[in-house]
Amino acid sequence: MVSLLNDELLDRIADALTDKGYIVLEDVLPETLSSALLDKVNHSPVESFRWAEIGRGNERVREQEIRSDRIRWLNEAQQPDADYLEYMACLRHGLNRRLFMGLFDYESHYAFYRPGTFYRKHLDALRGSRNRILTTVFFLNPDWQQGDGGELMLYEEDDALLEQIPPRMGTLVIFLSERFPHEVLPTHKDRASIAGWFRVAGSYELL
Repeated sequence: MVSLLNDELLDRIADALTDKGYIVLEDVLPETLSSALLDKVNHSPVESFRWAEIGRGNERVREQEIRSDRIRWLNEAQQPDADYLEYMACLRHGLNRRLFMGLFDYESHYAFYRPGTFYRKHLDALRGSRNRILTTVFFLNPDWQQGDGGELMLYEEDDALLEQIPPRMGTLVIFLSERFPHEVLPTHKDRASIAGWFRVAGSYELL
């Protein structure tokens, strides 16, 4: 797994985060891992995913007018979750060496959107809160076509549209959590992804 995060790739990611705060990558995870993650989603009953909520700690509530996907947290004791988390650990170490970000921890969950579901525009972390520093989104949707919906919309801090990213299989998006509002447009067919967040030490919160 470490060999796939070579110095050239890590330098490219670090440079992009420094220059513009985000990067969109294609097919940087091994195909076998991507396929295993997709297979796990495809063979998991919908009931194994719980309705996503918004808010923090004891104030979390379900608000389907804002967010209507289902989620399931990755489990480091199971495959292929463990291999994906190992890949992200290598990314964390590589970015810490280059950018001194102090990334300490990583959490992630599968997100499953049925047709008609969405996630309205939001920030992953309030500026200065430091609870989430860096966001990752990895897409698990083979044969995604224009018109299928479900794009990840990334915005500037002034809400100007920055990127419209189709959720195609193998695409990995990395961006600064406090900086970019984003949303998931309504999807017209089943859509799967893995969302994750790097934290710094001392930024623990109840989930």
